[in-house]
Amino acid sequence: MLEQLPYIAAATVICLVLFVVIDIIWKLPKKGGVSGAEAIANDIEASGGSKHGGYMIGNIITSPDASAGTLLAACGFFIYGVIGAVAAAVLVFIGARICADKGYAGLTGALAATAVIWACTTFLGFAPETFIAGIVLAILIVEGLSLKLSSKIIGKLWGKRT
Repeated sequence: MLEQLPYIAAATVICLVLFVVIDIIWKLPKKGGVSGAEAIANDIEASGGSKHGGYMIGNIITSPDASAGTLLAACGFFIYGVIGAVAAAVLVFIGARICADKGYAGLTGALAATAVIWACTTFLGFAPETFIAGIVLAILIVEGLSLKLSSKIIGKLWGKRT
């Protein structure tokens, strides 16, 4: 188990970069795309955080975004390889439609994660479960440690994009 810790750390960084980049590409920090995201953004802004970072965090919480797609792809890959991950991507797509999410960040995240997980397990010796742990830790970093700080970092990344 201890020999997997460096892989988990690397998977955390890979997942964090993957889902943040995809969410920014799909413009999740621009505005609240689904019900509840705007309320979360307003609350984060009121506590001293960034409104644009709050929009992205609100979208992460309220709809299947790239973090959800990455997590479900990792679980699907662990269970049944690439076929399981692609099946998870289909479920993310359906979930986004149920949430009336007009974007495709979750689907993009699931498909991109499938490719990354496949490459890392095939060529670099990662175990599939390291990506489950990695994405859970990545989501914890964004949402669980400090909403104020993470929203400011995401807001700055958003500012560089626009």
